[in-house]
Amino acid sequence: MVDKLYYTIGEVADMFNVNSSLIRYWEKEFSVIKPKKNKKGNRLFTKNDIDNFHLIYHLVKERGMTLKGAKQKLKENREDTINNFEIIQVLKDIKQKFHYQLSTINYQLSIIN
Repeated sequence: MVDKLYYTIGEVADMFNVNSSLIRYWEKEFSVIKPKKNKKGNRLFTKNDIDNFHLIYHLVKERGMTLKGAKQKLKENREDTINNFEIIQVLKDIKQKFHYQLSTINYQLSIIN
């Protein structure tokens, strides 16, 4: 996805494959999420908000933390949380590339045999 200045709540929900209601709920629960609102009152999320949603999603959905635990983790140990998240993202990328290479090798072997 191309970086934009602002993302709608629907776009954010689609990024994380969740309902808009969850995005609104997390916005209410986590003070680091601070969307702008246009004249109609529609939420407009920044890249910084998206980055914070990634951290929250990682803690709550991927690591299984409670909202209270995720809030505490972000408050007390934000830098480590960000570093761990970034490391996990790099490892996921490496894993994906590895699986692609493996499938390419398997395909090439199937042609030879």
